[in-house]
Amino acid sequence: VQLQASGGGLVQAGGSLRLSCSSSGRTFYYMGWFRQAPGKEREFVAVFRKNNLSSYYSDSVKGRFTISRDNAKNTVYLQMNSLKPEDTAVYYCAADNNLIMTSMRSASAYDYWGQGTLVTVSS
Repeated sequence: VQLQASGGGLVQAGGSLRLSCSSSGRTFYYMGWFRQAPGKEREFVAVFRKNNLSSYYSDSVKGRFTISRDNAKNTVYLQMNSLKPEDTAVYYCAADNNLIMTSMRSASAYDYWGQGTLVTVSS
């Protein structure tokens, strides 16, 4: 099983980027995104549940980021709008099948990870 993330780059504050994460070899109920800024812990960004089509966001990105999923392609997207310098981080996609509601926002709950893609937002 491999998760392949792409779409990072350099953008000015207020701009937009779209990240993609494709899963090869397996379909997951939960696919989401975490991020890690230099010197900080990995933090939850958003997650999409396949079974009920629900999505969940961290408070820091709610209203600016949108997670979506193409089940036919086993791909999850993160549309990031109104980007801020504090959004600068390496973004990781994560996936798993066996999660409960209280663990969806915890990086330690996920068994499968992509390689990370760097997002840099300049002021």
